[in-house]
Amino acid sequence: MKELEIAKSVFEAEIDALKNIKDSLDSTFVNILNLIIQCKGKVIVTGMGKSGHIARKISATMASLGVSSFFLHPGEAMHGDLGMVGKDDLVIAISHSGESDEIKKIIPSIKIIGASLVGMTSNPDSTLARECDETQIFANIKEACHLGLAPTTSTTTVLVYGDALAVAASQAKKFGMKDFGVFHPAGSLGKKLTIRSVDLMKRIKSIDTLTVNSNLKDALVVLSRTGTEILAIKDEMGRLCGVVTNGDIERCLEKGLDVYNEGIGSLVNRFPVYVNDDSMAIDALGVMVENNIKALFVVKNDKVVGIIEKQVIVDSGIYV
Repeated sequence: MKELEIAKSVFEAEIDALKNIKDSLDSTFVNILNLIIQCKGKVIVTGMGKSGHIARKISATMASLGVSSFFLHPGEAMHGDLGMVGKDDLVIAISHSGESDEIKKIIPSIKIIGASLVGMTSNPDSTLARECDETQIFANIKEACHLGLAPTTSTTTVLVYGDALAVAASQAKKFGMKDFGVFHPAGSLGKKLTIRSVDLMKRIKSIDTLTVNSNLKDALVVLSRTGTEILAIKDEMGRLCGVVTNGDIERCLEKGLDVYNEGIGSLVNRFPVYVNDDSMAIDALGVMVENNIKALFVVKNDKVVGIIEKQVIVDSGIYV
């Protein structure tokens, strides 16, 4: 089909361009990367039109990976938003031609402010290339558009180059999984890395824990009051030493045992699984899945402080 041939030709053109840029990476990339790593302020990315869309994406990726960054619209910059730029900042300006009017007009102000300036362009003889502290030239870029005009290959090239800078800078800053989680609290990974067991647990008061000397009536009262499916059994020091489940109580009632006189000592499951109060909710979920249980206790200094349920963790968007 002709349509598929056209589509494949676009892929081939852009892949070839990326390979060429990859093979031509040199000290310029390293110099720009070092400016990003050493920047004491913000990394500000700007561009007009399609370059602006790419600039916004590069800035968002940097921010996502631990490089403090924001996008600056060059048109708005000319009308006051240059006040966002400080002398400790690094401005990355993207322009395929290097002659975008909006970019050219904000360069003098950026220099007066004292911010460092990096350019990305395909024109080595452009105003942008001449005025920047460092400039990455994307040479011999041919657009995949059948007219050779619409930004296609050029924008893809800059986007991937920006990704490479963001990832390399992130690794240099030793940005880790926990840092990523802090910056992505709404995502599944972020929740796994930031939500603790204590954040989702139901608090358990001391009066809602029993001893091996308690009777079935006591157990029923606590189950009713807490609405839980397991009871915490404590020793003489108040430490968790076992659990009794709702199912254990039900089986006793089915036998017609005297709730006022029948003790729960024989029902206690010793050596219960639990999680500490400094554990993450994902760890609690893992324990429950491994042991095929629906809830477990959260313990601090060997004493029960709460109960966390499997369904509550799953409902929060956390999965094993």
